[in-house]
Amino acid sequence: MKLFTSVHDVSDINALAAEALQLKQNPFAHQHLGKSKTLGLVFLNPSLRTRMSTQKAALNLGMNVMVLNIDKEGWALELQDGAIMNGGTVEHVREAAAVMGQYVDIIGVRSFPGLKDREEDYSEAIFNKFVQYCGVPVVSLESATRHPLQSLADLVTIQELKKTARPKVVLAWAPHIKALPQAVPNSFAEWMCKADIDFTIAHPAGYELNTDFTDGATITNDLNEALSGADFIYVKNWSAYEPYGKVLPGNEDWMLNNEKLKLSNNAKVMHCLPVRRNLELSDEILDGPNSVVVHEAGNRVWAAQAVLKQMLETL
Repeated sequence: MKLFTSVHDVSDINALAAEALQLKQNPFAHQHLGKSKTLGLVFLNPSLRTRMSTQKAALNLGMNVMVLNIDKEGWALELQDGAIMNGGTVEHVREAAAVMGQYVDIIGVRSFPGLKDREEDYSEAIFNKFVQYCGVPVVSLESATRHPLQSLADLVTIQELKKTARPKVVLAWAPHIKALPQAVPNSFAEWMCKADIDFTIAHPAGYELNTDFTDGATITNDLNEALSGADFIYVKNWSAYEPYGKVLPGNEDWMLNNEKLKLSNNAKVMHCLPVRRNLELSDEILDGPNSVVVHEAGNRVWAAQAVLKQMLETL
């Protein structure tokens, strides 16, 4: 594997999830692969789980790790080719990415969308420039449109905890106080549509995702209908795709609580974190027996380790 940006970079998602669970049982079995190899983690935006889990995964594989918070510690990057750099940008991504590729064997990049220009965000300009110029394998630590390491960890969690061969999984929109990207729900939907599950997306009218990510899903505006018989409920907020980046009024009653949970098949409740308590998810859910959000976050290590292992095997 030379590139990990989406489910489309994976030949067999079930095999990759199974490998992650094998690594969970024996984390240090492949340290020879990472010996004398370096992972560079480049962050243009905040991170907790992605940063720590990917760094832990690399260390488990025997790698060295270098972390750069480029938004705070690096030079302001120029992305436009042919730009006259007489403004606020100091270094062009052509040189920055190429130089990083001289120092590391694999690069991870994290960047968020601006949520103002849909065409610009969905072009994935920042991430694609790094891929173009760094000259080494690249793993997405979240981009404007996808978060594949999170989605792989979500699949691992479902495979690990499912009680039936083909569980019903629901992606349920939740309220929030500000506009959030579509990256996590896009990515989760894309992975679940490839998995052997019964997959439903529930959201208020106006929060439809780009259909490129939802082909194969059942989509409803009725949360109660979606929750009926659910084995897993993945709670996540996202802003509108059209009008882009907007938060629509109302819908506060979409927060999941124990009363709504009764409609499900005693479902496990998932969330990518961070979560705003008693806005996106109630305390009674997060502190109750059905929440697997911390367990899910723990699986971020094994998801990242499975991806890094496959990348190391190609070096």
